[in-house]
Amino acid sequence: MNVRAAAANVLFQVVDKGHSLSNALPAAQTTIKPRDYALLQEICYGALRYLPRLESTANQLMDKPLKGKQRVFHHLILVGLYQLSFMRIPAHAAVGETVEATKTLKGPRLRGLINAVLRNYQRNQEQLDAQAVSHDAGKYGHPSWLLKLLQASYPTDWQQIVAANNTKAPMWLRVNQHHHQRQDYLELLKESGIECEIHEEAQDAIKLLSPCDVTQLPGFDKGWVSVQDAAAQLSSDFLNAQDGELILDCCAAPGGKTAHILERAPNCKVVAIDCDDTRLQRVHDNLQRLQLNATVICGDARNPEEWWQGEKFDRILLDAPCSATGVIRRHPDIKWLRRAEDIHALAQLQSEILDAMWQQLKPGGTLVYATCSITPQENKDQVKAFLTRTCEASLIGSKLENPGRQILPGERDMDGFYYAVIKKAK
Repeated sequence: MNVRAAAANVLFQVVDKGHSLSNALPAAQTTIKPRDYALLQEICYGALRYLPRLESTANQLMDKPLKGKQRVFHHLILVGLYQLSFMRIPAHAAVGETVEATKTLKGPRLRGLINAVLRNYQRNQEQLDAQAVSHDAGKYGHPSWLLKLLQASYPTDWQQIVAANNTKAPMWLRVNQHHHQRQDYLELLKESGIECEIHEEAQDAIKLLSPCDVTQLPGFDKGWVSVQDAAAQLSSDFLNAQDGELILDCCAAPGGKTAHILERAPNCKVVAIDCDDTRLQRVHDNLQRLQLNATVICGDARNPEEWWQGEKFDRILLDAPCSATGVIRRHPDIKWLRRAEDIHALAQLQSEILDAMWQQLKPGGTLVYATCSITPQENKDQVKAFLTRTCEASLIGSKLENPGRQILPGERDMDGFYYAVIKKAK
């Protein structure tokens, strides 16, 4: 398939149909040549980052919107506009290949329209770009509800958060201590000509200065290293699992944190649960590649009595379902799939899971509450409410007036994450 046609299909699936980019993009990759994977990803990620700006320009250039069966051609126009606005592809090639995609999409009659819109943009780009960023959604690339939430929650930081969300995320590695100390693996990367640097807080984290295919990483197939953001790696530091303990990784898929726990404490027993059986397959895959063992269970965290009759846990990592507003730079579709009302519903779900998991924790045990969100409702407000209603719970490493650790997107080049360490009285 023409790669621009594939990109238009992905945008149509995400924006119009509400499918996640994580599902739509791999499906589209099966229709194109492997050499075009990077181009497809660049177009799809970029167009979703700057969606309101592209939409505004497209609307300015068209007499009436494309509807119904013609909607995919609207997204083809966005594909063309993104290339002309943000990519180094020669303009004649961007226009020509985008117009050619009408054949693949079975709309040759729209060839003239697509060509006219893109040529018109070329002629009037400066004026159209100015119009497209004259409103906040176009200027910042975020829906208005999310901008308002960020402005209210982070009055001095919201612009930095928005800017970080619109950048490409770096590639972070997690070194498996079973095989190498971080400094030793750093030398292996340098010997392979891969430029990198360490993270001063996450003990196993290395950032690549330029992303690369995992097949180029020394020993990746042997489990020497995994790909995981530095902020996510901090979960093991906060959990501090010890050999001999019984550990629960709750909402564990795709399994990166499960594996990290076992890499740090190889003689602990880990139970990993998640309600999504399909995503649990990735937990199995990760454990197999790393040659690690855990008990993997499909179950609803709100109802542990349905899937666990064993003893209570020494430590629980609760990586709660959340809005994922901290990882928008990795998943730009989140901005357009989430709605303001989702935050309240997710906070309610998190509360139910937190109460249920607390009952599975031994007296004297530790629970780490984590999200990849940056909304206070899901994080510090959630923890405050839990501590208020739970007399045997106390915070470790932070105070009630500002509980936990909120990492904002881009902080030390990390994703946005939240952690709170809670101790249960003996």
